[in-house]
Amino acid sequence: MAKEIPPRRFAPLDPTKKVESDAPQLKGIVFDVDGTLCLPQNYMFAEMRTAVSIPKSSDILDHIYSLPDPEQEKAMTAIRAIEATAMLKQQPQAGLMELMSYLEFRGVRKGICTRNFDTPVNHLLSTFLHGHVFGPIVTRDFRPPKPHPAGILHIASQWGLDDLGSSLIMVGDSVDDVTAGFRAGAATVLLVNEANAHLATHEHTDLCIKRLDDLISILEEGFRGGIGKDEEVPDTRLQVERALND
Repeated sequence: MAKEIPPRRFAPLDPTKKVESDAPQLKGIVFDVDGTLCLPQNYMFAEMRTAVSIPKSSDILDHIYSLPDPEQEKAMTAIRAIEATAMLKQQPQAGLMELMSYLEFRGVRKGICTRNFDTPVNHLLSTFLHGHVFGPIVTRDFRPPKPHPAGILHIASQWGLDDLGSSLIMVGDSVDDVTAGFRAGAATVLLVNEANAHLATHEHTDLCIKRLDDLISILEEGFRGGIGKDEEVPDTRLQVERALND
């Protein structure tokens, strides 16, 4: 029999409400980049698969890492070039600045765990989030990549946390994001759109939001996830239906 997982929950960040809660304290939030901090650039993935001659069903990084060293570097150079071109078209997600300013106000640490390489990540931070501190920043150079939880666990370790990822939230837009978060023991938030709406009811998704700043009221009132849900916690299917119809 599978072990029952209690709903993820964190105490309200509003100090006037925190005293009334017995939920654990949130210690930090880890963000994905493409499709999460910036608008999705999904066309890149088709270009990458064409560049390395693999079908849609194949994972790009898994394929590249399976190649002999000379071919691996050639393939990696090709997809870096695609990302470097796409980064010039990056656009921030709705509510990005509002959420980051709120987290800074509440003193919540922010990390990044992405399968992108570092140049597009640095471009996004310098263009849209100048002055906001993120760290550690886990990029493609860190292995194994998501959906393995190693990147999130590394961030937790660098923050000096002794509870693995259980005091963190992972925010992303893909199955790799929510699965990595779940495997690390973190709560998971899906930034939902029409392309990923099917993940709303995925077993590794706790909550769904349409805009990044939707997370502000959730954190102020106290995070309560949907994995291991009962009648008192959010229904992710209802969340996504409301989000997409707003």
